[in-house]
Amino acid sequence: MHGLRLAVAVEKLEFAAPFRITGFVFEHQDAVVVTLDDGVHRGRGEASGVFYLDDPVDRMAADIEAQRGVIERGIDRAAVQGLFPPGGARNALDCALWELEAQRAGRPVWALAGVPQPKPLVTTFTLGAEPPEVMAAGARRYAEARALKVKLTGELALDSARVAAVRAARPEVWIGVDANQGYAVEALPPLIRMLHEAGVELIEQPVARGAEAGLEEIDSEIPIAADESALSLRDLPGLVGRFDVVNIKLDKCGGLTEGLAMAHEARRLGLKLMVGNMMGTSLAMAPAFVLGQLCDVVDLDGPTFLKHDREPAVRYSDGRIWCDEAVWGGPRAA
Repeated sequence: MHGLRLAVAVEKLEFAAPFRITGFVFEHQDAVVVTLDDGVHRGRGEASGVFYLDDPVDRMAADIEAQRGVIERGIDRAAVQGLFPPGGARNALDCALWELEAQRAGRPVWALAGVPQPKPLVTTFTLGAEPPEVMAAGARRYAEARALKVKLTGELALDSARVAAVRAARPEVWIGVDANQGYAVEALPPLIRMLHEAGVELIEQPVARGAEAGLEEIDSEIPIAADESALSLRDLPGLVGRFDVVNIKLDKCGGLTEGLAMAHEARRLGLKLMVGNMMGTSLAMAPAFVLGQLCDVVDLDGPTFLKHDREPAVRYSDGRIWCDEAVWGGPRAA
């Protein structure tokens, strides 16, 4: 690979409304967009980084710019793995290289990655941590949703009311919850009992990263998913016996290349798979949609929180996400 032209842009993605999770309120999401062009073919990648890892977009962009000479002389995905650590900068470059490779090969990314031909995927739609009545109204607005993810904040009484309100509003849907590290291990038994009674089917990251060992003593009827505890491939061995599911996010692990490696290794270790996102436009969802073809749980609703998305865009219909190759990752049109 040689003769590349690199473009790096920072974009501010405005949310349609504030979004609340444990300890944070977001009104917008910054993103880095990388474009690699060889004069005939073009590859693109979008990344937002990981806010709780101090991975801001200005630093991501600066890190990429610092390697401009190396990149433009010619670089492949294997070299990117060594040039950048897991995180947003590597994600944006890795995804751009996947699309560039697809255009050069005249084959879509999913085929190059050895993934089954894509099909629409049921995705969760996320309800930010708001008063119970607000979350219930949000659940009703997602009229086509087949799966909802409820954000919790570590306050058992309030979280119980939130879950009860959403379940009452949508008695038929699959519900998972995401505590974003909000609970201590010793507080989990009453939380799990409450969630089990409400028919919740997944608990995502209930405890802080670093407190995972305590989960070995927790008997949960509901599968527990690792998010903040599963940043990259090297974290997977430590999840066994503590978690049941690993949530793979490309901004955490540094791109589709490592995301696919994580999926295969997690299966080997007996873990189930989830794909998630750190918000973003359809350009960020598209590579994760490829990975999602291998996953048991899909959480790719990021563009639904934005005032504006890119065109062409992923489509949401009947509770599912569909990403056409024209969005990202397809061969170059003749």
